[in-house]
Amino acid sequence: MSQPVQPPNQPQQPFGGQPVDGNPYAGGPGQGAPAAPTGTPYGQQPPAPTGNPFAGQQPGQGAPFGGGAPFTPAPPARNNVLLGVAVALGAAIVAGILYGVIAGSIEREVGYAAVGVGFLVGFAASKVGGSNPAVIAASAVFSIGAVYVGQLIGISMILADLAQIPFSEVVGDHFDTVTKAWSEEADFMTYLFLGLGAVAAVGGAKKAG
Repeated sequence: MSQPVQPPNQPQQPFGGQPVDGNPYAGGPGQGAPAAPTGTPYGQQPPAPTGNPFAGQQPGQGAPFGGGAPFTPAPPARNNVLLGVAVALGAAIVAGILYGVIAGSIEREVGYAAVGVGFLVGFAASKVGGSNPAVIAASAVFSIGAVYVGQLIGISMILADLAQIPFSEVVGDHFDTVTKAWSEEADFMTYLFLGLGAVAAVGGAKKAG
């Protein structure tokens, strides 16, 4: 007796049917297949390093160790005209006295000393007051006065030595004699030294500026 023949095209188990042995992803009855995972399995990843450990730092943020950006102090201003003129006057007084002591000690004037007087006055004044024309002009005028005062001091020292009297007495009681002696002894070199002091003052001011 022959066996019954199975009908063709027998319906198969649907994809959403019971789990198949060994397939943990098969869904239950009436369920679709689980959706495939999206994105990276580890969540959002930081961008890859670009070689600059401080890349991405916003402007204005401090240094990474909390120290902050180094502070660069602003250069000091050197445009105080009044202070520069005052320094020129003080330097002229000191330099004039030194010039007079040198001239009186050697009993003659030295051109290099006159140049040094002017250069010192101009350099000191411009170092404080800047390259203002008023400061430079004041340095030149005060340098002429410093050389002149130095010449008077030198003459006073010579007269005090000749008369065998104190220097203070010559300056205090016979200052008119000192100025008269300067007028009588003044020559081309005397005025040249005055001019050298003014020129050196301008040069010293430009050097400081």
